[in-house]
Amino acid sequence: MKRALITGITGSGGSYLAEYIVNNHPGVEVNGIARGNTTSTNNNLKSIEDKVNFYQCDLIDQGAIYRVLKESDPDYIFHLAADADVRKSFYNPHSVMENNIMGTLNLLESVRNLEIKPLIQICSTSEVYGQVNPKDVPITENCPIKPGNPYSISKVAQDFMGDIWFKSFGIPIIRTRMFGYINPRRKTLFASSFAMQVAKIEQGKQEKLLHGNLDSIRTLLDVRDAMESYWVAIEKCTPGEIYNIGSSKPVKIGEFLDILKQKAKCEIPSEVDPNLLRPVDVTLQIPDMTKFTNATGWNQKYSFEESVDYLLNECRNAVKKENGFL
Repeated sequence: MKRALITGITGSGGSYLAEYIVNNHPGVEVNGIARGNTTSTNNNLKSIEDKVNFYQCDLIDQGAIYRVLKESDPDYIFHLAADADVRKSFYNPHSVMENNIMGTLNLLESVRNLEIKPLIQICSTSEVYGQVNPKDVPITENCPIKPGNPYSISKVAQDFMGDIWFKSFGIPIIRTRMFGYINPRRKTLFASSFAMQVAKIEQGKQEKLLHGNLDSIRTLLDVRDAMESYWVAIEKCTPGEIYNIGSSKPVKIGEFLDILKQKAKCEIPSEVDPNLLRPVDVTLQIPDMTKFTNATGWNQKYSFEESVDYLLNECRNAVKKENGFL
């Protein structure tokens, strides 16, 4: 039996990845690292908590990582653990940098010192490309790296560490740069924030939807497709290489909000909240996925319409649970 270890398994992405592996690859033992007391009681993993081995571990504690790696002895490591709040990174950069950079360093050094060779996927982000020149859109893996916020700086560090530890120490590392995706469990994403506010307004718990910049252009992949693509990457991609992953459908953030308003069960008044505006914003985050699709043959399964409906229904259920109706 192969063994997979997911860092950040109770998080919004890690929990979906764990569900995907459990439901589609029963021959794989799923292990997960979670920080603090957010292990088997975490709501994100209720449906599969009896099928996952949890390890309580802070990636800042290298000794704890060393212990987890010795006990779990993984064949695959999916490194998803990260503080991924872009707005927070402007106001608390030290916390974001320490968590994302030192956590990755500790993980890679523990693997090196144990002299084990699990196949590692470092899950990077399109944010590393920053504000892209329109002539470089769609974005290939060779696009210049120009991080536009402290969070993306920390992800560049993760990304480059993967390259150096592969070249210098022979650790098999695949780097994936994920573009925008629709994830109901990650409330700091604009799409999830919008959908949660729509659900609260529908249920009389909020009066207005608050938003930031609506002019940025993104592509939005369904989170279930995104997590499947991570598995496909570790199965079929080449260590030492970088792969862009995302959707082929671009949408302006304001247009996405309009779609949610059209699907709402009541009128949704909205207004800009200055506190939601980033000091620096990026746009035109549209990927060229030729390299990834050529390597894997992967294609997304869920349409944009299906993803939006899934997001809105999940957020409606979440608000009902908050209010004791489910």
